Amino acid sequence: MTARRIIPCLDVRDGRVVKGVRFENHVDMGDAAELAARYRDQGADELVFYDITASPEGRTLDYGWVRDIARLLDIPFCVAGGIRTVDQAARCLDNGADKVSINSPALERPELIGEMAARLGSQCVVLGVDSRLEDGEWVVHKYTGDPDARRAAGRRTMDWIVEAQSLGAGEIVLNCIDQDGVRAGYDIAQLKVARERLTIPLIASGGAGAASHFLDVFRDADVSGALAASVFHTGALTIPDLKTFLSDAGQEMRL
Repeated sequence: MTARRIIPCLDVRDGRVVKGVRFENHVDMGDAAELAARYRDQGADELVFYDITASPEGRTLDYGWVRDIARLLDIPFCVAGGIRTVDQAARCLDNGADKVSINSPALERPELIGEMAARLGSQCVVLGVDSRLEDGEWVVHKYTGDPDARRAAGRRTMDWIVEAQSLGAGEIVLNCIDQDGVRAGYDIAQLKVARERLTIPLIASGGAGAASHFLDVFRDADVSGALAASVFHTGALTIPDLKTFLSDAGQEMRL
C-alpha cells in the first residue's frame, strides 16, 4: 500500500491565510509563511497554497512569494491561482514549487492540461475541481475564490475528471463545496464515485473535522491523500496525533 498523504491547505489572500465555510465568509487565520513552517515541522506530507482571488481578478500568483515559500520548506508543495499558460506554470516550478494546480483556467481551455503535461510532466499537473450536488447530480463550479464571481461551469463533475485524466492531469483534488469548512466529514459518496472512474491519484478536500473523518475517507473512498484547512489552522487537530491515530488504525503513513 502506498502511504496516505496528509496535506494542509492554505487559502491565501494578500499574504494571509483565510478560511471560510462553503467558500464564503472568509476569516483571517494567520501568516502564510508562519503556518507553512508550522506544518513542515509537524510532519505534513506536502502543502497546497491557493491564491484564492487570482482567477476572479484575472491575474496570476506572485512568483517571488512562491520563491520565499520554497526557501522555507523541505517538503513538496503545490501552488494555484490564475495559472493560465504553460510559461506561468513553468515559472512556478522554476521558483521552487513541486506542482501547479489549475482549476478555472482549465475549464475555460481544457487543452491547457495537455500542454502543461507535455512540457512539465503529468506528475507536476494537478487539477482542482470544485463540485457540489445540484438537482441530483454533481456539477463543477468555477471562480470559487470570490463569492460574487462563483458560478456553475456547465460541466458534470464525473465527466470532467475523466476528461482531465485523459488530457494528462497527474492528480485530481476534488473539493466538495457542500462539506467545505463545516467539519462534518468528507463527502464519501462523491469521492467513491470519483475514485472508481480514475486511475490517477485522487485527493479528498472539504469537511475534515476529526481524526475519524480522515480514517473514513482513506478506508471507504480509497483516496491517496486528504486535504484539510481549518481543523489544522485552529489547532483542533495536530498532524502528529492524526498520523499516529491513522497508523494505529492500519493505514500506511509516513511518520
